[in-house]
Amino acid sequence: MAVEAGRLEEPAAKVALLNDPKVRGWIFQSALLVVIVWLIWVGLQNMYANLAAANIASGFGFLERNAGFAISQSLLEYSQESSTYGRVFFVGLANTLLMAVVGVILATIVGFTVGIARLSNNWVIRQLATAYVETLRNIPLLLQIFVWYFAVLRLLPSRRASWDLGFLGQLNISGWFAPKPVFGEGASLMVWAIVVGVVGAFLLGRWAHKRQEETGQPFPVFGTGLAMILGLPIFAYLISGMPVSFEMPVAGNFGPKGGSRLYPEFIGLLLALSMYTASFIAEIVRAGILAVDKGQTEASAALGLRSGQLLRLVIIPQAMRVIIPPLTSQYLNLTKNSSLAVAIAYPDLVSVFAGTALNQTGQAVEILLMTMLTYLGLSLLTSAFMNWYNNKMALVER
Repeated sequence: MAVEAGRLEEPAAKVALLNDPKVRGWIFQSALLVVIVWLIWVGLQNMYANLAAANIASGFGFLERNAGFAISQSLLEYSQESSTYGRVFFVGLANTLLMAVVGVILATIVGFTVGIARLSNNWVIRQLATAYVETLRNIPLLLQIFVWYFAVLRLLPSRRASWDLGFLGQLNISGWFAPKPVFGEGASLMVWAIVVGVVGAFLLGRWAHKRQEETGQPFPVFGTGLAMILGLPIFAYLISGMPVSFEMPVAGNFGPKGGSRLYPEFIGLLLALSMYTASFIAEIVRAGILAVDKGQTEASAALGLRSGQLLRLVIIPQAMRVIIPPLTSQYLNLTKNSSLAVAIAYPDLVSVFAGTALNQTGQAVEILLMTMLTYLGLSLLTSAFMNWYNNKMALVER
């Protein structure tokens, strides 16, 4: 009987083991992992077979070959005769970063302004802000890019009849010709002055915040910090002999000469991206402000705070805890949406590297892999920074 009982316990133990959710989870996950690895292996084998059949060499050696095509706008030094495909990648990345950074700044300023205007007591301002949001966020972004580039910017005057903007340069259908800074000997002192001013303003803000928490006395951080950021470079500019001058564009028979040129592709894409994203940011800001308890407003009014002080010192700091998470998504969307630049030939990463370079080399796998990983890296860095900022703004228990 004892032997028979032992034989019955073995199947029962196996059944109990299979009924354990943890064991079943490990079995199913291991099976899924095996299937995924097998699919990746089959895909790679098929890819290399197709590349061999098409006589396309795999690898990243093409990055060292001469590109041989021109790029209209480049922050980095680039030559059609000598620059490589690797250089093309960095030129496209720099143009993408320029669009993303400037677009995020402009979209944030416009979005916060419109979002606050949506809650204004002035009926006209409130309706105008509502019309802006409801119009722009419901029109496809690509269509807005076409409107700005093919309709609005095409209304500008011809090259010979440029608009004179005074100290801002000249504007015509071929772009904005802005004053170009020329740096002479001693200009590095101004750069260091800017760095010192920014760091000093940051440290001043932290000190003022700590001081206000301990004593309750506010400190004019904004004015003092702005004076440091602007005053120190101006002082360095004067004591170093004014080493920075500006080359102004001059009107000519075939358009302005000299200065720095911002191409219409950049202007059109920047306006479309920032105005479109700002419409979503405005709603995020409005929701964040409405999430603040009305008792905060009443208590602040009882203390004698004016509307500007109320918004700056009480409402916005509390609303930021609600605003930051969805705001991060809009920053990510703006960066990724900049890839639509290919529609109007702005030389971003997708246009010059995943477009022209891919067509010339045929290295589709390598180029698309590099492009996707680049956008993934930019998104992860943006998310990491915004998560850090969100943690800084979070409530801390005392």
